[in-house]
Amino acid sequence: MKLGEIIQKDKKYYMNTFGDRVPVCFTHGRGILLYDTEGNEYHDFFAGIAVSALGHSHSVLVNAICEQAKKLIHCSSLYYIEQQANLAELIVKNSCADRVFFANSGAEANEGAIKLARLYFRKKGLSEKYEIITLDNSFHGRTLATIAATGQEKYQKQYCPLTPKFSKVPINDIAALENAINEHTCAVMLEPIQGESGVNPTTMEYMRAVRDLCDKKGILLIFDEVQCGLGRTGKLFGYQHYGVEPDIFTLAKALAGGFPIGALCAKEPVAGAFEPGDHGSTFGGNPLACSAGIAVLSTIINENLSDNAAEVGNYFFEKMEVIKKDYPIIKEVRGKGLMIGIEFSKPVAKIVNKKIFEKKYLLGTSGESILRILPPLIITKKDMDGLINVLAEVLKDINN
Repeated sequence: MKLGEIIQKDKKYYMNTFGDRVPVCFTHGRGILLYDTEGNEYHDFFAGIAVSALGHSHSVLVNAICEQAKKLIHCSSLYYIEQQANLAELIVKNSCADRVFFANSGAEANEGAIKLARLYFRKKGLSEKYEIITLDNSFHGRTLATIAATGQEKYQKQYCPLTPKFSKVPINDIAALENAINEHTCAVMLEPIQGESGVNPTTMEYMRAVRDLCDKKGILLIFDEVQCGLGRTGKLFGYQHYGVEPDIFTLAKALAGGFPIGALCAKEPVAGAFEPGDHGSTFGGNPLACSAGIAVLSTIINENLSDNAAEVGNYFFEKMEVIKKDYPIIKEVRGKGLMIGIEFSKPVAKIVNKKIFEKKYLLGTSGESILRILPPLIITKKDMDGLINVLAEVLKDINN
């Protein structure tokens, strides 16, 4: 179909949750390249919002999906599932978790984390501990509970009244967090590096203070690693940058390279709060999703893609320090590894992104002043040079 026909059909039949999208439709991809219905080639530096960690059509992932689909796509969790057990083992052996539960998305994984934290205290006879503290500008999902946990009003205002018993505090403000904890608090839930609000990292001092505070107050620490986990920041998990470990953490996005999956990961004895009947999922942990997850996570580990993310990310930050001198409109370049935000001193992010798109590079934005870069973890310094050159060309036009 031609692009115009696709757009017309979308507007007629699909619920209008995305408005007017970027006018392109992709048909296939290879590596960091995508191709549209007109045959144009694009460089993908957004990876489906940090999802396509191995790029597009990676042979290991494609073969895993195809071979598993020939055998068995779905199996009820009434029965044992080999791929589910193997992926859970792979996560546990490479993280601080002792047990894993599989869902279908990051939002579902975060819902599970919220349920697990509350249930943990209820089963200890502390049913009065149910409140969860999250951070301003956080993003935890679009279900009713995860919207309530999210610290951004724009996602919440149309769905009030919200699920109760969530409170928000500013990022990197340990005093505010300590003041917010009360006798009803059961957990603190945060992203080690906030993604959707513009790539805002927590500091080392803050994260260590949060861990100490949770231990002191006897409450749980939950890390939402849906976007920052799985190699993106230069380590396999975001928490590894800080020398602290959460009691619960969640994964999704990159875990199966584009096939829907989410993971709720927890240490014992917290994980043991879930007993038969307490939680479940029809599709979560099915053989196909878990086969894809094994393929992707194994590749990230075996090919040292976390190290590549750190190396290429550092290369980008170094190059941008030089470019900033020529383009003072760049206020700050921040992030870790290949989770990068460029903040401008003026509300030009969408204009810059549009001009970069016209040069066949795909990026994202947050608000009016932040450009987001989330490329596949297989990216090279040469690929990054291409983006840097295009960005410099666009900024030159913006300045003029």
